[in-house]
Amino acid sequence: RYLARVEELGATDTEDATLSYGVVVDCGSSGSRVFVYFWPPHNGNPHDLLDIRQMRDRSSRPVVKKIKPGISVAAAAPERATPYMRPLLQFAAAHVPAGKHKETPLYILCTAGMRLLPERSQAAILEDLVTNVPLEFDFLFSKSHAEVISGKQEGVYAWIGINFVLGRFEHEDEEDAVVTVALGDQAESLVRKRTVGILDMGGASLQIAYEVPSSGAFSSPQQEEAAKSLLAEFNLGCDVQHTGHVYRVYVNTFLGFGGNFARQRYEELILNQTYAHNSLHGQRTGLSAETPFLDPCLPVGLEDTVVRGGQTLHVRGQGDWQNCVDLLQPLLVAPNNSQASLVGAYKAPIDFTNSEFYGFSEFFYCTEDVLRLGGRYDAPSFTSAAQEYCGQSWAVLTRRFHGGLYSAHADQHRLKYQCFKSAWMYQVLHQGFRFPLDYPSLRTAQLVYDREVQWTLGAILYKTRFLPLRDLRPESVHQAHASWLRLSFVYNHYLFFACIVVVGLAIVLYLLRLRRIHRRQLRSAQLDMLWLDKVVLLPPGTGTGP
Repeated sequence: RYLARVEELGATDTEDATLSYGVVVDCGSSGSRVFVYFWPPHNGNPHDLLDIRQMRDRSSRPVVKKIKPGISVAAAAPERATPYMRPLLQFAAAHVPAGKHKETPLYILCTAGMRLLPERSQAAILEDLVTNVPLEFDFLFSKSHAEVISGKQEGVYAWIGINFVLGRFEHEDEEDAVVTVALGDQAESLVRKRTVGILDMGGASLQIAYEVPSSGAFSSPQQEEAAKSLLAEFNLGCDVQHTGHVYRVYVNTFLGFGGNFARQRYEELILNQTYAHNSLHGQRTGLSAETPFLDPCLPVGLEDTVVRGGQTLHVRGQGDWQNCVDLLQPLLVAPNNSQASLVGAYKAPIDFTNSEFYGFSEFFYCTEDVLRLGGRYDAPSFTSAAQEYCGQSWAVLTRRFHGGLYSAHADQHRLKYQCFKSAWMYQVLHQGFRFPLDYPSLRTAQLVYDREVQWTLGAILYKTRFLPLRDLRPESVHQAHASWLRLSFVYNHYLFFACIVVVGLAIVLYLLRLRRIHRRQLRSAQLDMLWLDKVVLLPPGTGTGP
């Protein structure tokens, strides 16, 4: 499978007339990106999905283009939406063969940046795109192809993309681990290849998505209601009658639980607690560089300041990783104790004895950039490496950094906050999501089969799931036609004789009716003659008189 995926890294053959194309625009909060995908004809097996791949140019580079800022800049003037989108669509149009434009679907999907706008502004922007984009570009584009997707949809698409690339939707391969799935009201359970769950921690938010093989029971009506908004059941197959590709996925997004935002919440926590402690005990901790607050979540000796609302807290790194982990425990609960809290939110059960997860973004950066432990996650090894890093002085860490001992992706920001973020990741994983310390099936990764997998791949897989019907229907028609040809000789003879009999009966009935009519007319004429014979003629001049 790996070799097959490596072959996808070559340039796309745009001279191949059998290839189909699709375009997806990801309208994010900070910018928008366009991705171009392609796929060969469907293999005819209704149980298989389209083999969609990211298009690559003649230099074998992925066909993707990004612009800044986000499309939300058009909120004040919706008529600017199409000009904003124009460079991306021109880029896509230049790579998709001109003869394929009219049959190439275009999807413009907007995420967090647009979700923050009022619904009226969202609708105005989408209306401008739906109205004006078809005037400039020949892509297959309609009103249903432009939308603001929810965080739940985005999570589902990411889950689909990862599992597709890993081959977890190819059910014929029996070498991989399997799972028993109970779907809807089906009496029999389905045994198929086990899918992987995903963990993704960005700067502002945290997301988790994984398959839920069985519906299970709920402890309360409130929990059942919460589950409805967090569970998505969908069919990736082209035939709704087949349940082989029906999946039930739990998806939840936790705003404020990303690495950078969690650090901000932590800084507000220590500032408020320190000022309250000073006020209560008459101390001046953190009010000057001479009496700093000792921050266990920063490397030893690192000096920094925290400024919030006109208040300043001077801090100095203490490098105590375990103490840092303990201090972060309260942050697992959201400030208003809302449903978004990691502690209070409904989480579908995870079978930790038969499951597998991939951790992306901060999960990978925390384990790989300076600790060099990316890949299979091992809690004891991670804890030991994190403690060793935090216990080093800031001077030693900067020397190592300039000496090239860390990943090329590591920068000063990573060095400064690695201690905090590793402790936060540990808390989120083991206290927030309750992963066992000996869980063996978590891998942290940035690439899958040497490529970055975007949620847009999952989006186009889902959006085009019915397209194989175009290939399956002609085949079905051909098979039916072949069967008709084999039987048509016999059927045609029967039909011919049946037609002769029907026509013959019709003629006989018609002749009989004519004969009956003729007899009736003849009898009527004879009666008229008989009446004439009995008429008495009066002599001329004879009258009745007065």
